[in-house]
Amino acid sequence: MLRLDFGRLARQGSVLVAAEIPGDDSLWEGSGVPWAGPVDVALRASYAGSGEIVVRGSVTGPLEQECRRCLEPVRSGFELDVTMVFVSSDESEGGGAGDARIYDAKASELDLGEAMREELILALDAYVVCDPECKGLCPECGVNRNTGTCSCSREESDPRWEALRTLKEK
Repeated sequence: MLRLDFGRLARQGSVLVAAEIPGDDSLWEGSGVPWAGPVDVALRASYAGSGEIVVRGSVTGPLEQECRRCLEPVRSGFELDVTMVFVSSDESEGGGAGDARIYDAKASELDLGEAMREELILALDAYVVCDPECKGLCPECGVNRNTGTCSCSREESDPRWEALRTLKEK
């Protein structure tokens, strides 16, 4: 799917790796990324002067997440510019490659899918809200405060807060 052919990269010097990955593809399995449609990936790979492979590009796609306050669905677009550096297993001594990923120097191609998946998971906003003014759910009865009201008491009845309440009243 997202495979970089080393032979082609050596011949051309720079290779475009592009794909449209379905939102329900096995690549996303277990990632928790709620894609609402296909994901467009456009990456350009090239050799750096020091022998590393540098992959730059963009990933775009529609997301459907839950609002963290009211649990309503929130549909949004996702755009990410990625830069990944890969170092040959022959050149990395003891795994001290820093932010670079290590690839098998004896292989004929490099699968970019897993590295791209990691980048996306790290960039995904886990705290999405439907509206900055979202009132959320009532902690007592669970009513969505954006669409209805409840008759729950909003008073603090926990006696541990009594000392602070007396300070507030002064």
